[in-house]
Amino acid sequence: MIENIIFDFGDVFINLDKEASMRMVLDRYPDFKMTDKIDALNMEYEQGQISTEAFVEAYKKFLPKESDEELKTIWNAIIQDFPEYRLEFIEKLSKEGKYKLFLLSNTNELHIEQVIKNISEERFERFKKCFDKFYLSHEIKLRKPNSSIFEFVLDDNNITARETIFIDDTLEHIQTAKNMGFHTWNLIPGKDDVIHLFNKNILL
Repeated sequence: MIENIIFDFGDVFINLDKEASMRMVLDRYPDFKMTDKIDALNMEYEQGQISTEAFVEAYKKFLPKESDEELKTIWNAIIQDFPEYRLEFIEKLSKEGKYKLFLLSNTNELHIEQVIKNISEERFERFKKCFDKFYLSHEIKLRKPNSSIFEFVLDDNNITARETIFIDDTLEHIQTAKNMGFHTWNLIPGKDDVIHLFNKNILL
């Protein structure tokens, strides 16, 4: 029996344009290519291993013509809107009290700041209040799809994978959770919507 629901944030609740930053970069630097160094830098920042200041400074090596603010604008371009109907869905689910609710997001300080700018602090706080725990990768120093982040959530709340469903738009994250015994829903943006959770053929 499902007693706990773990939700991703981006493209589950808030809409993302995941290609927006790259489009902006290629417009300015047509020969730009992602490298292992850039990937590693992004992951370090996502796990809170480096400060925002150090992250922006490091990116100047790859995008040398940009100011600090321009780099932040490029980085944050993926963050879009948060439809009110999704906020109302999670508020209703929280109020019903049938499940323990958790948020588990790979994110970073700049993206969360942009989320608050886009949706307002009041709506962000409404959203946070819906969850028993609100886990952001840069705050807990762990990230998906590593199994350690799932183990952390289970241990921190004394819950089990077999009584928990994990909802995420990234298949790699879903596969780790599935291998650990979680129930899962790989939500496909543009095809699925989190508000249809209880219409899915999932044991809830």
